[in-house]
Amino acid sequence: MDLGLAGQVFLVTGGSRGLGRSCAQALVEEGAHVVVSARSQDDVDRAAAELGAVGVAADLADPATPTRLVEAALSTYGRLDGALVSVGGPPAGAALSLSDEQWRSAFDSVFLGAVRLSRAVVDALPDTGGSLAFVLSSSVKAPIAGLAASNGLRPGLAMLAKTMADELGPRGIRVNGLMPGRVRTDRIRELDGDDPAVEERIAATIPLRRYGDPAEFGRVAAFLLSPAASYVTGAMVPIDGGAVRAL
Repeated sequence: MDLGLAGQVFLVTGGSRGLGRSCAQALVEEGAHVVVSARSQDDVDRAAAELGAVGVAADLADPATPTRLVEAALSTYGRLDGALVSVGGPPAGAALSLSDEQWRSAFDSVFLGAVRLSRAVVDALPDTGGSLAFVLSSSVKAPIAGLAASNGLRPGLAMLAKTMADELGPRGIRVNGLMPGRVRTDRIRELDGDDPAVEERIAATIPLRRYGDPAEFGRVAAFLLSPAASYVTGAMVPIDGGAVRAL
């Protein structure tokens, strides 16, 4: 199926590795142009070279980042059609063990950074509309033990995405969320302690009995961003092998 992405332009934050990188790869393979960002200059340069994309080293917690990313897309490609908003997971820890500074830092990057970027992207989209997708987590539906910051922030961002879908729908702008479960990324390896026994135990609780591959996430993300999903907005799509049993 042709997703209709050829020639379109997207920002992908957190695009140097993991879930963001998998989406950037899928977009490029479908003929889209991509501006990838991440905090590490070396990682961004490497990803941009491998993808044939534009790379910008930037931190979503920095208020100047959205303008820099949008300007990179417009100055290079002359247009912008949407964005995948992905940031690294906030620090692990129990709800009352995280410090005020850890909560503020997580809020600035995960939540406020996403709001700022959305504002800048929406202002730059053409009159024909566009598409935003937020990388969230299965914690939108059910809390994950030891990840209190994610449990606190991701559901709020999901509801914000739903609100934006209402507000921006009349302009032809679609807003969706992606809820990855156990997808084999560096973040998951860190949480598992890179222990095969932990992966085996958790995989046994997943209906498909395995972790996901980042490419499986990337293909779903690219579809949601694409014109092929033109009547999908306000959706929170699980990519978790069936792990979350809630509706």
